[in-house]
Amino acid sequence: MTAGGPLTNLVAQYGYLGVALLVGVESFGVPAPGQTAIILGAGYAAHGHLAVLGVAVTAFLAAVVGDSIGYLIGRAGGRRIILRYGSYVRLTPERFARLEGVMRRHGPKLVAVARFVEGLRQFNGIIAGATGMPWRRFAVFNAIGAALWVAVWVTVGYFAGDHIRAIVAQLHHFQWYLVAAALVVALAYLGWRLARRQSRPG
Repeated sequence: MTAGGPLTNLVAQYGYLGVALLVGVESFGVPAPGQTAIILGAGYAAHGHLAVLGVAVTAFLAAVVGDSIGYLIGRAGGRRIILRYGSYVRLTPERFARLEGVMRRHGPKLVAVARFVEGLRQFNGIIAGATGMPWRRFAVFNAIGAALWVAVWVTVGYFAGDHIRAIVAQLHHFQWYLVAAALVVALAYLGWRLARRQSRPG
């Protein structure tokens, strides 16, 4: 059973180490197919080449450690870098201040859910660190999000059987629907909050 390109073939060649490498580096901001690696690892487990529990534990630990490295990067210098260079990617100081406000109010929930959203998954830890989320709070909700994320994709990969190639091929196409849905929900929520604020008596 093979699927994916040279990076995902690391799973075929190195097993748990390949899963750990891809999930870990993706979790602190390096573009890598960590999610695909979990599915492939679970698929190999279904065929008897790896242990499914080993794949799950490896992916969970790699995700938590990777996000924790991202958090430390963000905490050490992320805020300073964003305030200095963020305007080049349209993250102005004013927008970053709003982001800090959102993280103060909803940070733990966002950390847990971010695992399932492409883009947020890669920069989850860095954003949490840069916006000053307390370490213990981040660690708890990061672990919850990682556990749910790994459980979902290990289950998908393990029961996909010989359809795993098609699932991997469709992942990147499908994930943009998830991003769009997340944006629609966020905009609807912001609209509701704005309407509620304007309806209050001055």
